[in-house]
Amino acid sequence: MPAADHPLVKLIEIMAKLRSRDGGCPWDLEQTFGTIAPYTIEEAYEVADAIQRGDLADLKEELGDLLLQVVFHARMAEEAGDFDFQDVAEAICEKMIRRHPHVFADARLRTAAEQTDAWETLKAGERAARPVAGRVGVLDGVPVALPALTRALKLSRRAARVGFVWPSAAEVFAKLEEEVRELEAEITAGARDKAAEELGDVLFVCANLARELDVDPEAVLRAANDKFVRRFNYIEAALDAAGSSPEASTLEEMDALWDEAKRAERRA
Repeated sequence: MPAADHPLVKLIEIMAKLRSRDGGCPWDLEQTFGTIAPYTIEEAYEVADAIQRGDLADLKEELGDLLLQVVFHARMAEEAGDFDFQDVAEAICEKMIRRHPHVFADARLRTAAEQTDAWETLKAGERAARPVAGRVGVLDGVPVALPALTRALKLSRRAARVGFVWPSAAEVFAKLEEEVRELEAEITAGARDKAAEELGDVLFVCANLARELDVDPEAVLRAANDKFVRRFNYIEAALDAAGSSPEASTLEEMDALWDEAKRAERRA
């Protein structure tokens, strides 16, 4: 396929046209890295949603939308004279080769766990080698813009790598119980600000528990959200079949239907 006909080349050219001062799109021309960033995050979540739903046709479309975001950012950087899409692609190629010496060099790794440890060690070395003012801390470089639970997981993983970690899941669970008691005390005292802080501590310990169990807290919370929606939909459907609605029902009635939904799921 000639380079000019390659879909990726075509996409880069389309973005250049959209950003052109001569006949481009007014909306695209107004955008900056900052205004586009929320769309980039949104598209990444839509990719994750398509994967979770097992919708491969939608996944193809959402991956295209996410790729467009990369091309958009690269185009704005090219206009500023900083880098272009080719630089982005070359940088990730170099990084993947560098971080997989067991594939592209002579290193030997036997398990996925060994690969994860080696990956984190290589990343730590890269962070330490970057020219920055002052000391490079263990927690430096964990993006602030990450979803809070994901950032908590990454922060706890970084701390765990240098030994700042509860030795077992049981001890993390004991800490969780302690934080819940402190939260309850502040709620009982009517101290809303302190209760909010304690709730944050509870969530942070939950992220540590997720790390200990080797699960993604965002993924398990998404699954819990889906389960809540599914069961509440069951309540609504059951009430509608009985000529009622949530608004016209008592908590006891809806709670009984919730338990019925749980039993139906177990049978299924």
